Amino acid sequence: MDVQPDTDPAMVLFSPDAADEPHKPYRHLLEQCPVARSDNGSISGAAGASVLISRFEDLNWALKHPEFISSEDAVAIGNDRPLIPLQIDPPEHAKYRRLLDPEFSPKKMAALEPDFRVLVNQVIDQFLDRGECDFHEDFATPLPSTFFLRLTALPLSDLPVFLQWRDNIIRPDVEPGDFDAAAEIRAATGKEIYAYFERALDDRTAQRDHGLLSRLLDAEIEGHSLTREELLDICYLLIIAGLDTVTATLDCMIHFLARHPDERRRLVEDPTLSPVVVEELMRFETPVMVTARTVKQDVTLGDVELRAGDNVTLVLGAGNIDAEEFREPETVDFDRGRNRHLAFGAGPHRCLGSHLARLEVRVALEEWHRRIPDYRIPDGAEFHFSPGIRQTDTLPLVFGSG
Repeated sequence: MDVQPDTDPAMVLFSPDAADEPHKPYRHLLEQCPVARSDNGSISGAAGASVLISRFEDLNWALKHPEFISSEDAVAIGNDRPLIPLQIDPPEHAKYRRLLDPEFSPKKMAALEPDFRVLVNQVIDQFLDRGECDFHEDFATPLPSTFFLRLTALPLSDLPVFLQWRDNIIRPDVEPGDFDAAAEIRAATGKEIYAYFERALDDRTAQRDHGLLSRLLDAEIEGHSLTREELLDICYLLIIAGLDTVTATLDCMIHFLARHPDERRRLVEDPTLSPVVVEELMRFETPVMVTARTVKQDVTLGDVELRAGDNVTLVLGAGNIDAEEFREPETVDFDRGRNRHLAFGAGPHRCLGSHLARLEVRVALEEWHRRIPDYRIPDGAEFHFSPGIRQTDTLPLVFGSG
């Protein structure tokens, strides 16, 4: 994608092919307009000015200062109320994180590894003998979604409905730029999600099970049980995040490794590299390209005035290839060492499920490459990544069975 210096920053970032080769628009933003403010409306269709922030230092500051750059009311995805804890700022935010962080702690996630490793192999067994698969459909989609439903003790038979809800919310099937149609789909889907979890919570109120929803029903914050609205707002966020971002991450990483056999060979020959492979590819690929915020009070950033009410897009992917922070940022280096990437955000709203995501991606890469060390994208295959959260529509692979 050729980028002209005077091109509108939002058009650069959200052009049809930007998610396929995101480093080009990221470079444009970093070099031409690391903090860009437009008074011509929001890229999301919301009222107000639009601000793009791309430089690592500025992103890190914005993520750590919600009193200026807030996540409250930053995005509407069919929800009636703020998503908990994503759209609740400090100090209220802290009480929800104290409740939820232990559910996704490194220790608790480590205890899940044996079961997840078994599941990974069960998924691979479904297509291994064919010698080919659509990685997105056959592996990246069912694997994290199935595991998430197990954690929440929700029926696996409901998975097709959940996946449709996920797509309706995150990538609704509308013409590009048709924000009204997208909002209608999200609103209708949101009603279905709320109704589903109303029934699920009613069932667990009558009879507890081993899942996360039952534990939330028994939980207390400052001596009080969670209200029904609080429970629903937590569930809404968990179902959307749990069914999408790991799928996108696996798509990005296997797409890269399929096209870079030397890097893949290092992982195959030394599986102990998997933790650093995950961190470096999270930085380099940044599956969640952007995250939304609003300006809560006037502030100047990078000589640009941001005004209360401005809509902000934090371009995490650009920050992750900022040469001021990373040595040779557009080179994948599994020996990089210190890696302060922003793929999981930073500050108080740092991704709640980061430890779960790391577990799922690491084990998936280990088991995939143990059983399928050699694979490639067939000649002539075409596919594209969705913008915002970089998920492929399809990812065909061919490999030797065995």
